Amino acid sequence: MRKIGLEDLRNIAVGASVLGAGGGGDPYIGRLMASQAIEEYGPVTLLDPLEVPDDALIIPSAMMGSPTVLVEKIPNGKEIIGAFRALEKHLGKKAYATMAAEEGGINSMVPLMVAATLGIPIVDCDGMGRAFPEIQMVTMTIGGISATPMSIADEKGNILLLETIDNLWTEKFSRSITVDMGGSAMIALYPMSGAQLKKWTVHGSVSQAEKIGLAIRSARKQKRNPIEAVLKEVRGFILFKGKIVDVYRRVVKGFARGRTIIDGFDEFEGKRLTIEFQNENLVAIDEVRGVIASVPDLICILEMETGEPITTEGLKYGYRVYVLGLPCPELWRTPEGLKLVGPKYFGYNVEYKPIEKIYGGELEK
Repeated sequence: MRKIGLEDLRNIAVGASVLGAGGGGDPYIGRLMASQAIEEYGPVTLLDPLEVPDDALIIPSAMMGSPTVLVEKIPNGKEIIGAFRALEKHLGKKAYATMAAEEGGINSMVPLMVAATLGIPIVDCDGMGRAFPEIQMVTMTIGGISATPMSIADEKGNILLLETIDNLWTEKFSRSITVDMGGSAMIALYPMSGAQLKKWTVHGSVSQAEKIGLAIRSARKQKRNPIEAVLKEVRGFILFKGKIVDVYRRVVKGFARGRTIIDGFDEFEGKRLTIEFQNENLVAIDEVRGVIASVPDLICILEMETGEPITTEGLKYGYRVYVLGLPCPELWRTPEGLKLVGPKYFGYNVEYKPIEKIYGGELEK
């Protein structure tokens, strides 16, 4: 157990955007919301999952929709509190704590804002260890935990409660509602016990985001290479280095879909990489070798000089970037995990291969 203050928040926002693999929404907007809540209500208590009582009620909180919409449709902060309280009322029980559904951008910040505002802790875990685009794509689904009852709220004050037969139907209905709500909404879902949380979530993800963010910010301050600092912290791989020459992006059925084309330089001179995304980066395609990295491993685009992670809605022509490949949590590499989030689910006819095997040898233990 420890406290999270404003400086910690800055580190988490940067690091979670790396883990978000391009998705999770604008970290700057989320950090402003969480900072305001902490300034008003005080620091947030971060709990280790093992500190949570087995019979405690935990309710994750998040934003749903296209990150691109958030550029213009900025949350007012009341939506998520309304959704959270509506779910508590429906369940007839107050939440012991909240947690992140995913680590990435605004969705690493929303639970911190909820925790500060309501005076409850946040648990050092999430449901992905990264970010994925769909509701059912969490480790809780593998554990048989239902996404519903779920509440969803917009900035107008509309709040809906969902009960569905499985988590895929939760995704379908809530996605349609989110589109009707203007392309983004706030949600509270996957209510679970402390015992379920301990078994079916990715532990330590908030702390990992904080360490990555601290490594990047410290490297910048000390005029060291921030890319090397990230790789030292997460033991990942450099997939590409180059300049963004084209970005194609559109909002389709509540998702930001598109691709980024990067022309290489230095050791990648004369080569071209295409990254396709659905909110998050899904596959990295070399024009000669084909797919060189895919979900569920993380494909992260970082600005070359600052190491700042770039979300899919922030990609622009002319940016000079590194593309990093990071290994995902092991649970995603199981048959159940790959069925939920592997490349074939997203329509790519390729077999998943762990990124450390593609780039030579296993990661050091």
